[in-house]
Amino acid sequence: MFEKEKLDQIKMSKKEWENNEVEKTVSRFPERKDQFTTGSGLEVNRVYTPEDVEDIDYNEEIGFPGKYPFTRGVQPTMYRGRFWTMRQYAGFATAEESNKRYKYLLEQGQTGLSVAFDLPTQIGYDSNHLLSQGEVGKVGVAIDSLADMEILFDGIPLDKVSTSMTINAPASVLLAMYIAVAEKQGVSEDKLRGTIQNDILKEYIARGTYIFPPEPSMRLITDIFEYCSKNVPKWNTISISGYHIREAGSTAAQEVAFTLADGIAYVDAAIDAGLDVDAFAPRLSFFFNAHNDLLEEVSKFRAARKLWAKIMKERFKAKNPKSMRLKFHTQTAGSTLTAQQPDNNIVRVAIQTLAAVLGGTQSLHTNSRDEALALPTEDSVRIALRTQQIVAHESGVAETIDPLAGSYYIENLTKEIEKEAMKHIDRIDELGGAPKAIEKGYIQKEIQDSAYNYQKEIESKDRIVVGMNKFKVDKEPKKDLLKVDPKVGRMQEEKLKNLKEERDNEKVKISLNELKKAAEENENTMPYIIKAVKEYATLGEICGVLREVFGEYQQSVIL
Repeated sequence: MFEKEKLDQIKMSKKEWENNEVEKTVSRFPERKDQFTTGSGLEVNRVYTPEDVEDIDYNEEIGFPGKYPFTRGVQPTMYRGRFWTMRQYAGFATAEESNKRYKYLLEQGQTGLSVAFDLPTQIGYDSNHLLSQGEVGKVGVAIDSLADMEILFDGIPLDKVSTSMTINAPASVLLAMYIAVAEKQGVSEDKLRGTIQNDILKEYIARGTYIFPPEPSMRLITDIFEYCSKNVPKWNTISISGYHIREAGSTAAQEVAFTLADGIAYVDAAIDAGLDVDAFAPRLSFFFNAHNDLLEEVSKFRAARKLWAKIMKERFKAKNPKSMRLKFHTQTAGSTLTAQQPDNNIVRVAIQTLAAVLGGTQSLHTNSRDEALALPTEDSVRIALRTQQIVAHESGVAETIDPLAGSYYIENLTKEIEKEAMKHIDRIDELGGAPKAIEKGYIQKEIQDSAYNYQKEIESKDRIVVGMNKFKVDKEPKKDLLKVDPKVGRMQEEKLKNLKEERDNEKVKISLNELKKAAEENENTMPYIIKAVKEYATLGEICGVLREVFGEYQQSVIL
């Protein structure tokens, strides 16, 4: 990007500056430490100059927003057209309680819904199952049947809002319920906008809410790809998640690498199932974490976009530019929130919000200050949403596209993260792809090592966490926390009992038998799941049938 003569002059000037000004200053006032690093441990130089970006070709590697390689953003005008979707993740207790929270958030200016499901729902059990006891409604809303889904979205027009659902192993069942609710509202499938997470590989890596073994799980995902490409064209059929990988302790570069490696596996599976890459790839989406190191995070998002564009164009020969665009949702980092001095979390979330916006996110959830202690209160949720609104309307960072582009540090760090991520992707390819790398424990071990090093740095105070290992105060624990009523489980059990008495159980039985046959004979399962859902078959009954056919996954311990 620079003439050789000019670069030589800059190099000489830098050397002179280091030998004179820097050396004199450091001899009198030593720097704080011997080595400076990013939050992920990449070395940070004292200063960056054109010398650090001399091998970058602007048109090939940076380019313009909305144009390959999409380093600067996936849309030509980005936030000058409209702001990112402010999508607060919410759901707790019963469908009735969560419906009230959704309506409150929409009244406060939220522009999209994001559904949190409780643990039994995430692993395909009804609320009356023995393993559900004590967990119903605790970390999300309990959804046992279409009847619950109808209540959850009561009074919310599904042709007017986009909805994200954090659901993986039973994703096809929850999507089927959503489609059925829309139909009851008079909204056709082709009008629905939203996302199901549907990313099972990261469950085996970092999160643990899997049901079936990898092969049938991948089949269910490609069933959704195929069905939605024909019937629900505006729906994002998967949100390939780096968020949980980062929460488990990965570095920024590992988050990019392991997420994109999972993405490669899903694209391979869809192509192997006979789908054309340009038929489904435009509806793939991603989900990333926004951590505390502001500039590293901005660089991470830029590197991820650039890498995915190259992968889709060069590896998968995609022709449609939309297939090469990495669209992503961001959530601020739950793992950075502290129970100590929880009001400090407001500042952390503000920094992470800036990182996501400066990095070009398409939608954003901001965590609440009290989430290290409990589910957030309405006051805390409002502050979290207001953080996004202040950044959007008052900070000025959304007025121009990719405002940190051209920074010698940002461009250098974007390239460094890209290189580090590509090393991991190459290693995963050598192991046979993401599913094989998971099976062999490579990805889990890399994350474990990174998490261990991070924790050691906190305990040795090489990494300062304000209010936790430094600048501590003695203070009573925060009061007025949100508590889920323990009666929720009993209420859900009563609902299920009434449902099974009122529905046509013969029709339920027929629909479940048809689903079982389709699963056994390798037919697309989505139409059969939708039919069963409409007959008010429960989540547990549907997943039970699939458990019979596919079996359950037992994870190996990785040391």
